[in-house]
Amino acid sequence: MRRSNFRPIWNAARIKAGAPEMHFHDLRRVGGTLAAATGASLKELMARLGHSSTRAALMNQHASRDGDKAIARALGGLVQHVRAARGDHVNEGRQDA
Repeated sequence: MRRSNFRPIWNAARIKAGAPEMHFHDLRRVGGTLAAATGASLKELMARLGHSSTRAALMNQHASRDGDKAIARALGGLVQHVRAARGDHVNEGRQDA
């Protein structure tokens, strides 16, 4: 594929995929977001995306609802682990001072 014939091929592909408004650069952003979701460090993302600044790398990452839920589950698990290690037995939904 050459630069001179890329646009018609890209246009046909995005229309066939049902994404006529998609820009080619959108694929790069999705790739950065998916790489971040795997737990890649900022330095790893910068290398993968070819960014020299953290600002540029961060612009290609987008928070996701699934990612937020995973963080919440992990934090909840950490709290349960600490409570179990301390011998705290707090009922769900009940707050002890």
